[in-house]
Amino acid sequence: MQYPVTSLGTSLIFKNVNFSWPSQERIINNCSFSIHEPGLFMILGKNGCGKSTLFKLIQRIILPTEGKIEGPIDVSTVFQNPDHQILMPTCASELILNVKDNPNKKLMQKRIDSVLEVVGLKGFKLRPVQTLSGGQKQRLAIASALISNSSFILMDEPTALLDQTSQIEILKLVKSLTIRKERPITILWITHRMDELSHAYKIGTMKNGKLSEWFPPTNFKYN
Repeated sequence: MQYPVTSLGTSLIFKNVNFSWPSQERIINNCSFSIHEPGLFMILGKNGCGKSTLFKLIQRIILPTEGKIEGPIDVSTVFQNPDHQILMPTCASELILNVKDNPNKKLMQKRIDSVLEVVGLKGFKLRPVQTLSGGQKQRLAIASALISNSSFILMDEPTALLDQTSQIEILKLVKSLTIRKERPITILWITHRMDELSHAYKIGTMKNGKLSEWFPPTNFKYN
């Protein structure tokens, strides 16, 4: 029997994937889609359509009941509420927690300074996390994903708890990470906000456990 989840660089491929808990109806239903390039891919869908389960499958938290998944192994996640994932007292200590290799002290400090500058938190290295605004905490969560060297980031409604100004700032930041010249990344973003879709590279809708084809924002219609 072929293992249902394999590693495939930075691409993500779902092939006829089903998932259900024992003695329950399917949550993911014959789902097939692929992502082969960097960009901001947004998924829109109502509660209960299978979006969260889809993310768990990509993260390998659960395995498909049927079908096959090929995807990156260096996946990071940014949650809706940064307080649910930030564990350490300062920005620097939180970033160190997410470093996967073992660099020397000088290189570690260079990485910390670099990712903080990328997300607009330059000079925040020693700032206590409790003094950050909601938008700043979300930037720190994104910096934590970046310092782990992930090339594929899952974002589960990352602006849901932010005010409009912070929402736009996070959207612009995230999009810039997907189109930068050096190491552009792929971001899969769940949203309920129709106004965010114009920032996407491609959009898909999820209904009854199945993801639609990807569409550019200009061709997107939600029924």
